[in-house]
Amino acid sequence: MDAAADANAGEPAIPTDLPLRNDLIGEEPYGAPQLDVPVCLNVNENPYAPKADVVESIAQRIREAARSVNRYPDREHEALRQAFCDYLKAESDARLQPAQVWGANGSNEIMLQLFMAFGGPGRTALAPAPTYSMYPEYARDTFTAWQTVPRNDDFTVNVVDTIQAMHELQPAMVVLTSPNNPTGTPLPIEDLKQILEASQSATVAGAQPGTHPIVVVDEAYIEFRDPGTPSATTLVNDYHNLAVSRTMSKAFAFAGSRVGYVAADKGIIDCMRIVRMPYHLSAITQAAALAAFDHTDEQLAEVNHLRQTREQTAQWLTTQTYKGKALQVMPSQSNFILFGGHLAERELIFEQMLERGVLIRVVGPEGWLRVCMGTDEEMAQFRAALTASLRAAEQMTGYTA
Repeated sequence: MDAAADANAGEPAIPTDLPLRNDLIGEEPYGAPQLDVPVCLNVNENPYAPKADVVESIAQRIREAARSVNRYPDREHEALRQAFCDYLKAESDARLQPAQVWGANGSNEIMLQLFMAFGGPGRTALAPAPTYSMYPEYARDTFTAWQTVPRNDDFTVNVVDTIQAMHELQPAMVVLTSPNNPTGTPLPIEDLKQILEASQSATVAGAQPGTHPIVVVDEAYIEFRDPGTPSATTLVNDYHNLAVSRTMSKAFAFAGSRVGYVAADKGIIDCMRIVRMPYHLSAITQAAALAAFDHTDEQLAEVNHLRQTREQTAQWLTTQTYKGKALQVMPSQSNFILFGGHLAERELIFEQMLERGVLIRVVGPEGWLRVCMGTDEEMAQFRAALTASLRAAEQMTGYTA
């Protein structure tokens, strides 16, 4: 569980006479704390709400869709898939056809569908660690073995070790994240190409001869990268085993609508279509997403400002100390920053922040905390709260300068 209690904590345990899967006994539901505090900077949302005209467009699209909700939605969400293609061409210069994209209820469902289609009993998924903490849960839920290879000390991917592990472990999936969560570290396109090239000769344990692993790149935060940095979606036409997951939740300021998508070869998309639930994407969701794409520029209007906020916050964090030692700050291409490095009492600092009305995240390797970028006012409150919390934690642990 996270450092702060989940809303359901304290409820009676699951009755022992229920036939819960043995491997799920004692497990907790995944999720960051949902607490009623003034400043929430823990789940990497875009803090800026949609403009009034965007809200009206969403409402209008939903009103139209509501007239036929007695009927099932377009199972193939063809209009939305075209919108994904149009967006990727404008945003990343990725030139794809609707058959090469697929939508779902958030990129979480995209990733689960990939694990359902390519994982399973006897299959392995491989990833450089640390990385997104949901990946091993997708593996668990689909009976897929989960293996990791350590990242470098600066949290970049160790390409040589990753390729070696791919050949030794023979995974069905290699899962890469760019920018990485929770570290914010990008994966250079040349490093990705090396892994993709190596995958062409790699084999998959238990699969028929000639089978190679798929390479999944999770680009949930890619819009926050520095301008000019290429996206993995530009390689989809070159590598038929590449799948690039995207989301509208983060930069697109659309977290509450739960819309994710993937760009990949038609063969990968068709594999995902085998395991998808029928009519998995509701007419209401499709309508809301199309309305958001009608206002792409407005939805992404604050991305550049959030980049600037990230850089300013990173610089400020480097001036802060804990127990006489400067905080480490990881370079980030996302809308969050991993900081600390030596915060042995990170839960205590987290709690002190919470007492001051600021919710951040205890995540990643020991000694680190993560904060996502908020509004200018929220970041001012974060800075004040962190300064006070670090001093309070020092005092409570008996540190004297």
